[in-house]
Amino acid sequence: MTVQLNHTIVWCRDKVRSATFLAKMLGRPAPKPFYNFVVIELDNEVSLDFLEKEEETITPQHYAFLIGEDDFDASFAHIRAAGLPYWADPARSHPCTINHHDGGRGVYFEDPDGHLLEVITRPYGNG
Repeated sequence: MTVQLNHTIVWCRDKVRSATFLAKMLGRPAPKPFYNFVVIELDNEVSLDFLEKEEETITPQHYAFLIGEDDFDASFAHIRAAGLPYWADPARSHPCTINHHDGGRGVYFEDPDGHLLEVITRPYGNG
């Protein structure tokens, strides 16, 4: 049996705003509408399907993205240019710094709905 993640729903207050934000941070093509969703396609054929939630409270989730070194530089530049707070760890105890786990680089930041996003250049435990 083969199992692969195909897509996940990212709950948000404004699907266009949230999908556009993440697409910019990751250097992805513009999100596309699909039924009630706005979708970002990733290189491994997984999609993030943004869907608006009527309730005011969005339960924050964590989404981590494995990217190349040059892509990290571009994403980190977008984070800083947007004036977003960022951290080296998920507990947010090391602000304004990145981590170097397993010989790579990683950083955490929040999207407009409070989801904790992470970009890393090496999978953890791969050092």
